[in-house]
Order: sequence, then C-alpha cells, then structure tokens
Amino acid sequence: MFDFGQYLGFLAFLGIFTLGFWLMLFLLTFVIPYWIGGAFIERMKEIKEERKAKRELN
Repeated sequence: MFDFGQYLGFLAFLGIFTLGFWLMLFLLTFVIPYWIGGAFIERMKEIKEERKAKRELN
C-alpha cells in the first residue's frame, strides 16, 4: 500500500496536524480568555483610578 517514504511522510503530517490541533485547542480555551480577561481587569482599574483622580481634583 505505502512504501516507507510515504509512510514516514504520512506520520510526519499526522504528528504536525495533531500538534497544531492541540495548540489551537489550548490557545482558544486558556490563553486567549486569560489575555482578554486580564486586559478587561486592567482597563477597569484604569477607569477606577481616573474617576478617583477626578474626585480628588474637585
């Protein structure tokens, strides 16, 4: 069915595809939500500090 070169190529493709799949799964479920959540929290802190600074000026 396959000669040895085609078999190694298929295994290489399968390995790269599998690694890419798990990397995308990890990024979409952990990294990106963590990044967005952290950016949101930091922005809320900045808004809170701006309001506090405006109150102190008045």
